[in-house]
Amino acid sequence: MSLEVRGVGEPSGAPEVPRGILDADAPGRPSLTEAEVHDLLGPARVLWRSPRPLSAAAVVEQGGHRLFVKRHHSDVRTPQGLAEEHAFLRHLREHGAPVAEVLGAVTRGEWVYEVHAAGTGTDLYRDALSWSPFGSEKHARAAGAALAQLHLAAEGFAAPRRRPQHLVASFTVFAAVDPEAALEAYLRQRPGLARTLAHHPWREDLREVHLPFYEELLPYLVRLEPLWTHNDWHASNLLWDEPTGTVSAVLDFGLSDRTTAVHDLATAIQRNTVHWSDPARPVRLDDLDALLDGYQEQRPLSAAESAALPALLPLVHAESALSEMGYFHGVTGSAADTALAYDRFVGHTRWFGGEDGTRLLNRIRTRL
Repeated sequence: MSLEVRGVGEPSGAPEVPRGILDADAPGRPSLTEAEVHDLLGPARVLWRSPRPLSAAAVVEQGGHRLFVKRHHSDVRTPQGLAEEHAFLRHLREHGAPVAEVLGAVTRGEWVYEVHAAGTGTDLYRDALSWSPFGSEKHARAAGAALAQLHLAAEGFAAPRRRPQHLVASFTVFAAVDPEAALEAYLRQRPGLARTLAHHPWREDLREVHLPFYEELLPYLVRLEPLWTHNDWHASNLLWDEPTGTVSAVLDFGLSDRTTAVHDLATAIQRNTVHWSDPARPVRLDDLDALLDGYQEQRPLSAAESAALPALLPLVHAESALSEMGYFHGVTGSAADTALAYDRFVGHTRWFGGEDGTRLLNRIRTRL
């Protein structure tokens, strides 16, 4: 279908929300309104609005077509930042990956909107919290297979890493020969994050918590091929074909960047096989087995990737947590969420040094 997204400069129906309250507790991140959707697309009907705290999005119907509309604050995404993501999506679609068609992007004052065709399939995890476990081992296996197929489709996309921006899950600090120097360089590009990180003992935590895992990872780094990846692979970012239990569409490439395939697989394991919202944080080893089996049936891991995976897994959320920390400090102004993001930067890695985390890593080592 063709889509006419109305031009920049027309009257905006976007709500006027004061800067600094667009936080994860969400009264300051209002849902998309019928008025702003109409202003953006013309006559259209809102069918569903996303409940997720870090985005304002909706599925709308226009002329018999279903569209997905997402709104960002310009402090979070610029048209240039979205263009990086959309180029990746177009490459994936051209190479057979089940991703939605990008239909356009437009700016309205402080707001940046993107419009996609709605994905095909059933959103079985629509009401689940992000990072909720799979509903079945069948889903875990299917998700692993779909991730491998996405990595195969991503081959040949040679764009450089994304420019510094909020809420992108990069892989630079622990991909470097000197992680501490790499983190200093990361902070020089993000002065707001540097100012707030200065209130935390990040150097001590890096050396105590992260570097022991990094030392295990280091011998394999040079053998990991760069690849653009999804970086937020969890059940609620997938649509499903219910009769077959397979993945029919992949959603939400907002965190995508140039990392490695094993980094993306580690992210999928971290997000889906540990029940992080449960205080006991139970590990679902059967889902881990199914996810790895599904992946390797489509794209067997190399020897270096197999060895790197258990070393990289404890580190995989670190840069994502730093990006969240910069977002909460610089965009939402939430001191509590900023502190929580730092706790995740350290705590997610530290957890893998405990009994349950060690059991998960050992299971990977014995399977690969």
